[in-house]
Amino acid sequence: MSSKRRRVRDKWRGKSWYTVLAPPYFGNVELGAVPAGASEKLIGRVIDSTLYDITNDFAHQYLKMRFQITEVDGKTARTMFKGHEYSRDYLRSLVRRRTTKVEGIFNVTTKDGYKLRVAACALTLSRIKTSQEKAIRTIMERIIKEKASTLTLDQFAQEMVLGKIASDIYNEAKKIAPLRHVGVRKSKLMTQLAQLPQLQMQTQKVGGF
Repeated sequence: MSSKRRRVRDKWRGKSWYTVLAPPYFGNVELGAVPAGASEKLIGRVIDSTLYDITNDFAHQYLKMRFQITEVDGKTARTMFKGHEYSRDYLRSLVRRRTTKVEGIFNVTTKDGYKLRVAACALTLSRIKTSQEKAIRTIMERIIKEKASTLTLDQFAQEMVLGKIASDIYNEAKKIAPLRHVGVRKSKLMTQLAQLPQLQMQTQKVGGF
């Protein structure tokens, strides 16, 4: 046996496999298994998935999800929501000629202090005026920021991913112009892992008060 083959075999022999779970607010669904030489090396690792893996609904394959490992308990790795994004193919399929795509990117802070960058989009049935675009973008910003300020990260992530925020935007924005699609196409958690213990402690103090 060559020394190269032996090194590869030894490398895998020293690793253990850990089961990765989605957060409780996404049902603690198993996201897969990952190898690591030591459990502490898993902390901070980002796991890619899809909403389909969580809901088992084929219609949700277009939505890519990202979770970050925050804790390891035995052979189980627990995660928190890190962000989501429409697949490129799905986003491309939404665009039509002679229509308008209204986009807005907003920085928000949730009720429990987590900072996110959120991108929303609305696609119209026909071309609209610049003033209408501006009015729709204003509705997006107001609803997204209001939601963030009144919801925890767990609740806000659920409403973004499962379409509740998009539905609220659609119901108001359709009064401005006929719409074909409204969605929160991308989000990213800007809060770093090192800040989480401090945030959690602040949340506990507020709850205790």
